[in-house]
Amino acid sequence: MSLVHMALDNYRCFAQRQDIELRPVTVVLGRNNSGKSALVRAPVLFDSGIHTDAPTPLDLDKLGEGLVGSFVDLIHGRRAHGRIEIHLAVETQGFPSRLRAVVQNINRDRYDTQVVSELELFESEVRIARLQWELNDPAETPRYRVQLGEQGWSELPISFHGLLPAEPDLLWRNAVLPEDVSSVLLAEVDAFRQSFPAVRYFGPFREQPQRRYLLPARMPKELGNTGVNAAAILASDTAGRQGELIRQVNAGLAELLPGWKLDLVSRGEVWSVVLRSATGSDYAINLADAGTGVAQTLPIFVQRAIDLVSPPETPVLEIIEQPELHLHPAAHADLADLYLAAVEATRVRFLIETHSETFLLRLRRRIAEGLDPDTVAVYFVEQTDGSAQARRIHIDQDGNLDYWPTGVFSEDYKETQALAQAQWRKRDARAR
Repeated sequence: MSLVHMALDNYRCFAQRQDIELRPVTVVLGRNNSGKSALVRAPVLFDSGIHTDAPTPLDLDKLGEGLVGSFVDLIHGRRAHGRIEIHLAVETQGFPSRLRAVVQNINRDRYDTQVVSELELFESEVRIARLQWELNDPAETPRYRVQLGEQGWSELPISFHGLLPAEPDLLWRNAVLPEDVSSVLLAEVDAFRQSFPAVRYFGPFREQPQRRYLLPARMPKELGNTGVNAAAILASDTAGRQGELIRQVNAGLAELLPGWKLDLVSRGEVWSVVLRSATGSDYAINLADAGTGVAQTLPIFVQRAIDLVSPPETPVLEIIEQPELHLHPAAHADLADLYLAAVEATRVRFLIETHSETFLLRLRRRIAEGLDPDTVAVYFVEQTDGSAQARRIHIDQDGNLDYWPTGVFSEDYKETQALAQAQWRKRDARAR
C-alpha cells in the first residue's frame, strides 16, 4: 500500500512527462525556482483526487490557496483549454496497481470546470478498465465509453468522486451494465482508493511559537502543514497521557540540542513551551525566545514522536520541504539519520526537498556503510529551454553517484579558490 511511482505530463513547469520512482526516502534537489516544490507537492494534489467525495477531479478547495491556485495554474503554460496527465502506481503485498488519468480543463463563458476525460486502471500491467469521456455538455453528468476487457459500452452517465468513479448508487445511474461487470470495475476503483497511502505535507516555513498557549479541549488530530498544532499536541499529551510524546521528542533532540531539553510550564489553563538546561540547573528559556532553527524543527520531531508512540495503521507518504531550514549544517546529517530511522521503525515513507549537501552526504555514507541503495532515490530538477526536467541520480552500493550536475554544491570550492587567488594577489603586490 505504498505509492511507488508517479508520472506527470504537461504539469506546471514540466512540459514533458516526468517519471519519478518513489523509494522509502526520495530526495529532490535543484536550484531556486527550478520546479522542485511543484514536483514534491504533486502527491498532495493527487491525494485530493483520491481520498475525496468532491465532484471535481481535484479538490483544490481542500488544499487552500497557499498550496495551489486555480486548476489552470497546474497546466503548463496556463492554457485555458489545456489538460494534465497523471500516472500513479501503488504496491500492495507485492502486486502493483496503476492509474492513468487525464484531467481536461474547460473554459466556458469565463468559467473554468474540469472533467476526467480519460481513466485507465491496471492490475499487474494488465488493463482492467478504460473510461473515455464522450464530450457531452460538462454541465451535465458526463457520459463515457467504458471498456472492460474485450467488452465495451457507450453513453454511460458516470458520476465521479475526484479522479475515480463514485459509489455504486451514483456510478451507474440510468445505465444498463451487467452486474458482474460493474462489480469488477467498482472493486478495482475501491481497491485503488484504499491502497493509496495517506499523504502528509509540511511546508518550508513552520509555525513560530507563541509565548503562551491555552490548553485545548481535545488533542488535535494532525500537526497541520505548518506544524501549527505541535505545541497543543505536546500539551494535551502531557496533561492526559503522562508526557510520552515529549520524552520521545527530547530523545530525538538530544543530538541537535546537547545540554537542553524541551519542557512544558503550566499555570492552570495557560502554559508555555520552554527549553530547560539538562545540566541540573533550573535555567529555562521560552521557546519563543530561542533560535529560529529550534522552532522550525520542532514539528519534525513531534511528528516522529507521534509515529513512534502511535504507529500509523496504514502506509503514509510524508512530504517535507527544506527540513534543514534555519539549522546549522552540522545538524543536517542528523536529520538524514532521523528519516532513515523512521523508515525502519514505521510505515512512513518520505519525499524530501532539500538544499543541503550535508543531508545527501549522510545518506551516501549510510549506503556505503551497508544501507540498501534502493532505500534512497535522488532527483535533480533543472530548467532547460523553458521547461523543467527531473533527472534521476543513482547511488551505487559504495555511495558513488552516476551523475552530478555542473556547478551544484560547488560554492565552497569556488569561494576557497577565490580566497586563494586574492591572497596570492596581495602577496605579489607586497613583494613588489
